[in-house]
Amino acid sequence: MIDQLFEFVQNHPLLVAAFLMVLLAWIVYEIRNSAASGVSSSQATQLINREDAVVVDTRDAGDFKAGHIAGARNIPQSRLETRMNELEKVKEKPIIVVCKSGQSSGMSVAKLAKAGFPRVFKLKGGMMQWQADGLPVVKK
Repeated sequence: MIDQLFEFVQNHPLLVAAFLMVLLAWIVYEIRNSAASGVSSSQATQLINREDAVVVDTRDAGDFKAGHIAGARNIPQSRLETRMNELEKVKEKPIIVVCKSGQSSGMSVAKLAKAGFPRVFKLKGGMMQWQADGLPVVKK
């Protein structure tokens, strides 16, 4: 098995090099996205308590009503661009974007940053992590 692998590498050096470059680029991309502008549940709590951060929940209304962070504003991701003006009054405050699992909030963070919001963060792990950490949720 290993002999076949070495033989393949020797016979197809360009293909192997291209694969390794794509793999390296993907790893760098994932590392940057996971670390970039993300805050943990405890960091989010500190931002909320110390700097009066605004929490924007981008899940749909049903998920929001089932349980959300106290004081969060529900602006579904699909409507963020049209409802961004609702956040103009709090533009200078930290904004924490929350989704279900922390995967889709990056797009909302990028949209808000592009619109000129200086301090926008995503909640790493989203509401799933918030609840797993035993932090309180409000149900409507």
